Amino acid sequence: MLAIALLVSGCGNSSTSSTETGEAKSTTAATEAAATEAAETKPAESGESGSGMVSLENCGKTMEYPKPTEKLFANDGNIISIALAAGASDNLVAVSSLQRDKDILALKYGDVVDKLKVVAPKYPSLENIVAADPQVVFAGWGYGFSESKGLTPDTLKEKNIKTYLLSETCKQADGNRGTMPPWEALTHDITSIGAMTGHEEEAKAAVADIETRKKALEAAPKADKEPVAFLFDSASDTIFSSGSFGAPQAMMESAGVKNALSDVKDTWTKVSWERLASSDPDIIFFVDYPSQTYDEKVAALKA
Repeated sequence: MLAIALLVSGCGNSSTSSTETGEAKSTTAATEAAATEAAETKPAESGESGSGMVSLENCGKTMEYPKPTEKLFANDGNIISIALAAGASDNLVAVSSLQRDKDILALKYGDVVDKLKVVAPKYPSLENIVAADPQVVFAGWGYGFSESKGLTPDTLKEKNIKTYLLSETCKQADGNRGTMPPWEALTHDITSIGAMTGHEEEAKAAVADIETRKKALEAAPKADKEPVAFLFDSASDTIFSSGSFGAPQAMMESAGVKNALSDVKDTWTKVSWERLASSDPDIIFFVDYPSQTYDEKVAALKA
């Protein structure tokens, strides 16, 4: 029998419909768990590179950032949560696209969330960012950065503003997003933001806590036969879902569930209705947030 589950965690991309091509989604809850292998990799490759600077690996490039970065701009709830997990709340000079995830983040970080300076309810404009006068902008492709909208790392470089890209959105050669396993991408970013803002110990503790809880999840009883699950974000003539580089892949894998799109080498992406039918899932996970309601998503599935 097909089981239907509901994901109520807030996801990224509050500025546009989730059915738009290339716009990213990422479950905020993903910041609360991480890969065991993270401790065995080189998540940040940080190193002092001169007076007041630190070298960090970001999307395959070695980048230099002010250390400590005292004025960090973060866009989107999941990215803000990474900065908070790294201990960088006092370093956040401004944030955007927080509203939908505010209550979820407050469950973990309390009054700290209320003190964040929100300069845009959805994704920021170039003017929003420049007015905040940050040293570094922490965003991603589909999470604020968009070539079609003219807001890119190169655009900000022209304004003498450095950027750190959400590792989940690093681009592959074919343009798809995702270049490392999602748990590794998460812990890499927590470690890097901690190093950038001078909170290495806080970041290290956050990663250790995530690893401990992930191990407990992996040790929990599992079904005799691994169930197959399909992540249903939203629907139109196609279905917006998540592949092997998205946060849902990591959560399902740790819980002993097979992602029906684990062979799709992308983060959040569109697939056909035929792909859903052919996957014959045991479970359908619905992501519960606008612009489609849960009832509308179920109705689309039944149509």
